[in-house]
Amino acid sequence: MNQTKKLLIIGFVWPEPNSSAAGGRMMQLISIFKQNGFDITFASPAMDSDFMVDLSEFGIEKKSIELNNASFDDFIVALNPDVVLFDRFMIEEQFGWRVAENCPKAIRLLDTEDLHCLRTARQKAFKENRTFEFIDLLSEEVAKREIASILRCDLSFIISEFEMKILKEVFKIDSDLLYYLPFLVYEMSELDLLKLPLFEERKNFVFIGNFLHEPNWNTVQYLKETIWPIIKKQFPEAVLEVYGAYPSLKVLQLHQIKNDFLIKGRATDANEVVKKARVVLAPIRFGAGLKGKLLEAMQCGTPSMTSTIGSEAMHADLPWNGFITDDVETFAKKAVDLYHDENLWKRSQKNGVAIVNECYQLSKYSTALIAKINLLLNDSESHRLQNFMGSLLQHHTLKSTKYMAKWIEAKNKN
Repeated sequence: MNQTKKLLIIGFVWPEPNSSAAGGRMMQLISIFKQNGFDITFASPAMDSDFMVDLSEFGIEKKSIELNNASFDDFIVALNPDVVLFDRFMIEEQFGWRVAENCPKAIRLLDTEDLHCLRTARQKAFKENRTFEFIDLLSEEVAKREIASILRCDLSFIISEFEMKILKEVFKIDSDLLYYLPFLVYEMSELDLLKLPLFEERKNFVFIGNFLHEPNWNTVQYLKETIWPIIKKQFPEAVLEVYGAYPSLKVLQLHQIKNDFLIKGRATDANEVVKKARVVLAPIRFGAGLKGKLLEAMQCGTPSMTSTIGSEAMHADLPWNGFITDDVETFAKKAVDLYHDENLWKRSQKNGVAIVNECYQLSKYSTALIAKINLLLNDSESHRLQNFMGSLLQHHTLKSTKYMAKWIEAKNKN
């Protein structure tokens, strides 16, 4: 009889699927491992939040851990996991060396969420009013940390095919260390659309996104200052509802009733909000990864307007469930067209179903993922032998993060 495999997930934060796409992504991964018989422990150094999921409801043990503290060593030795999943490279930096030393046989996985160096470099280029180029990535300090983390792990989950291309072609990462894993959702049919609110039952434009994420804040500013005035000129009765977790005072100050630009704050149920809206607006100007809000729109049968970066790597060249443009006048005009033209709206809805089924089907990816992990569990030695750069980065002479952690730990004791 096969022994139950143990998975330790070390989270940057506790999962909040109703607050961010990252939280939803983590719950998707948990679900896949759970369905495949893994015994899961979720550990994090983060403070508890009012909006985190109750992990015990999913049969998952919750463990609070400390940064720069040898108590983690005792914890992981006692747990002795078969697989460890790091949630973002910053967590691998903090705990990866401890895992490698105390449980050397455990498979080390990294969920990158998105390429932080890509998001940072694009944001910098945007603020400097210049075009982003791949060479910008090579000078990013965060890129050195992020790529080192990918190399140290046995396998990294990459959410975007565009980012797979960057890692292979710009950073020359061996494809054996990378695993393409987009958002994963259940298959839809056009019959599912009939269960959703109809065109005439929906109203208003909507934007939704976690405000701790800089691209979301920038998008709302862009809507308020540039795009919304054009939409209002064409369609005076237009109303935009802006939802998002953790709105700051500067976000709340954009609320303007007389202009129908309404800051609503956190949505109790993001799905319900998007289902009731007629069109999602997401003119994203920088960022990385995949945009959970746009996939959610497709699942809710809500057409969307977005930018080139918003749609990047999201639709496999299938027709978008709305329109993609970086031109503000075109964006506004198409948004109004989409709002008023029922036939266009319904065609866009169906495009969304096709994208969901082609690009994000859970069954298509989950079985292959578990097969890949089982392969690593059965032959980690030869896999690691091929990853010389990874073993080099595990060498003591390059473990600055380890010795910094030990110095902080010693300092805290005094």
